[in-house]
Amino acid sequence: MDYIIFLLIIAAVFVLSILILILSRKQKTIVVFDKEDYDLREITLGDIDRMGDGSGFEMYLYRLLIELGYSGVYKTVGSRDFGADVVFTDPDGVRNVIQAKRYAVENPVGISAVQEVFSCMRYYKAKKAVVIATTRFTDSCEMLAGINYVKLIDRTDLSNIIEAFRAGDTLEARKIIEAEPRRLLESWSETNSTTLHEVRKDYKAEKYVKKVMSK
Repeated sequence: MDYIIFLLIIAAVFVLSILILILSRKQKTIVVFDKEDYDLREITLGDIDRMGDGSGFEMYLYRLLIELGYSGVYKTVGSRDFGADVVFTDPDGVRNVIQAKRYAVENPVGISAVQEVFSCMRYYKAKKAVVIATTRFTDSCEMLAGINYVKLIDRTDLSNIIEAFRAGDTLEARKIIEAEPRRLLESWSETNSTTLHEVRKDYKAEKYVKKVMSK
């Protein structure tokens, strides 16, 4: 009898532990944007980190740009967006394409983000491209963005935008968004030179091709 009671207690503790775990997960996974009347100023970067996927982040940016007073703002469809998640027009009348990346803090955004958003500019007839991320960017991503004049807004920038907006300082939030991207320029001598940049060769591939062609 005592053994049966002991087993029942163990089972009850196990079930209770499962229920507590489920409830704690529900509390941690905050589902924002599940209603139409949410207050955008209540959303923090922590809330964005707890979103289930990137679609919520895209919707947040879509709403944010509208509330910041930009014109020509729209969110692209989920598929066949050609590399742009949100599009808006800045005060100079220039269309901007944005790619949103909601990654974990420890997972940096790589070079493909710049390649995709830059390549879709002509499709959307945009003159500026932006990548907004919830994390940092890799060195190669920073370099390609600088060469192609693509603006990168990392976690620190995004946090400053969110906090400025929450404080009612829309001018500061817009200032960060509209700031000129970091540009990597060649020197005049490099620009005017007919010498091509050295290509990092795949010597294994080169050796293989020579071997095949020599047969």
